[in-house]
Amino acid sequence: MGFKKLYTASAEATGGRDGKVKSSDGVIDTGLSVPKSLGGAEQAGTTNPEQLFASGYAACFSSALNLVIGNQKIKTGQSRVTTTVHLGKDDTGFGLAVDLKAIIPGVSEEQAQALVEEAHKVCPYSKATSGNIEVNITAEIE
Repeated sequence: MGFKKLYTASAEATGGRDGKVKSSDGVIDTGLSVPKSLGGAEQAGTTNPEQLFASGYAACFSSALNLVIGNQKIKTGQSRVTTTVHLGKDDTGFGLAVDLKAIIPGVSEEQAQALVEEAHKVCPYSKATSGNIEVNITAEIE
């Protein structure tokens, strides 16, 4: 069986990193600017592709983690996922790396690690990045 599309999102960017991005439904409609650390002007009230990717990955992984927790019928507190996206450069050009941290209250360290490893297997963003970029995943408890 082939890939069955369940939902489609669309966005349009103009002007590159110093431009604008807008989703097809208009919910996202924001300016972009290059961060100062990359030599840009970094204007207040704007974002950049790395922040948008970090937000999407964090939300997607959080959903995958909640699915895994629910499927395993484990009682936890409200989990939190933080992704940090790094833009870097190597011999071949620019690339990304991700540090992903999940905090899962109410479980042991071993359970937390097993849960994030399982979530990494089912998260669509994790699947898309697998073998393409470095993704470092850690689990913490509270």
